[in-house]
Amino acid sequence: MGKTKIFVVEDDAFYSKMMNHKLSMDSELEITIFNDGQSFLNKLHQKPTIITLDHSLPDISGLELLKKIKKDYPTIPVIVLSSQELIVTALEMLQFGAYDYIIKDGAAMEKLWHIVHQAIEKQNLFKEIELLSSSVANQYNFQKYLKGSSEPMKKVHALLEKTTKTNITVTITGETGTGKELAAKSVHFNSDRIKKPFVAINVAAIPKELIESELFGYEKGAFTGADNLKIGKFEEANNGTLFLDEIGEMDLNMQSKLLRVLQEKEISRLGANKLIPLNLRIIIATHRNLQDEVKNGRFREDLYYRLMGINIELPPLRERGNDIILLAKHFAAEFCSENNIQKKEFSSDALNKLMTYRYPGNVRELKAITEISVVMSDGDHILESDIEFNKKIDIEDFLEDDLTLDQYNGRIIKWFLNKYNNNVLQVAEKLDIGKSTIYRMIKEGKI
Repeated sequence: MGKTKIFVVEDDAFYSKMMNHKLSMDSELEITIFNDGQSFLNKLHQKPTIITLDHSLPDISGLELLKKIKKDYPTIPVIVLSSQELIVTALEMLQFGAYDYIIKDGAAMEKLWHIVHQAIEKQNLFKEIELLSSSVANQYNFQKYLKGSSEPMKKVHALLEKTTKTNITVTITGETGTGKELAAKSVHFNSDRIKKPFVAINVAAIPKELIESELFGYEKGAFTGADNLKIGKFEEANNGTLFLDEIGEMDLNMQSKLLRVLQEKEISRLGANKLIPLNLRIIIATHRNLQDEVKNGRFREDLYYRLMGINIELPPLRERGNDIILLAKHFAAEFCSENNIQKKEFSSDALNKLMTYRYPGNVRELKAITEISVVMSDGDHILESDIEFNKKIDIEDFLEDDLTLDQYNGRIIKWFLNKYNNNVLQVAEKLDIGKSTIYRMIKEGKI
């Protein structure tokens, strides 16, 4: 790792020698002296770690130089040194971004040493945070961790990318187990709020009499049992993202309070009068159709329109085609790695079997099935017999999607094609239909 570059801008030759002598006592610092502002500006593109700046220079004032530095390189700490002890001068320099202000007195060199090393520590910490933030963003990269190359998932990826460019409210819909919280995290950790908190709360998991205190928090003594101050989820997520999962389960009374928060952008804890301003992004998720909930009087219409933003519908796994195989292989490899098991591959019969199931629990269910199949397999391959799932298909589940008869026919034929290894003749005989019917539906993209 290279030395830390310090640029010293000081026109007093004696004083600059004193500074150079003091700072050079740290062998990890590389000191460069500039006697005027212009020669310094000519080298500023080298991006030093820290700049020390004399307030009074022969060619340009220290304040103007500070403004130029902060305009082009706002994150570089600038320590101003001056013989002026006027508070107004110090405040002016600090107002325009100076890291610190040192009076040139007998203690100045010790102060300089201390402040320079303090600034270096903060810069190193900042770099670590940037590295960590980059790592977190990669962890929740939606194209990597919301795996899938099917057309429905390509549309999801495209919409997720659009959400990262603004703070627009995002509504994530989809059946249970499709990955709604992971999608919400992907939005947050790929946005400009990456360094701020991501707070999730499952509305359906909290009794309605407790949801208000969970969201708003409360002061000590606000009610019986409130023995300590509690920070609510809104306050905890301030400046970051609040993910309200299963918002369709929120009762109407709480919906009206949520609407007020969204309109006023402020909250107060239970038992307090002080208002706390909010600056956060809201992401909601539900497996319900909120428009239907509005029509049936179970969801406030004004809140529904307040929450309208980009709607991302995560497709059920049964509509994602070969994503099933891609995900199964990923989950198997991940499980083997986490449990120090030799990597196992799926046999072709096992993959065909995975493709025949409808996965009412979606990706979450596939993950569970895959992990069990790894444990059940004896060799280095997962066989068809190692895979077990609930074979019962409820007719109501089968008919839950609003499809045409032609589309349901396509679904039935596809199921049998998967079952019989794409043997068109065998499927035609089983269903008592012509082979040409199957080929036509394949050609038309219905299968």
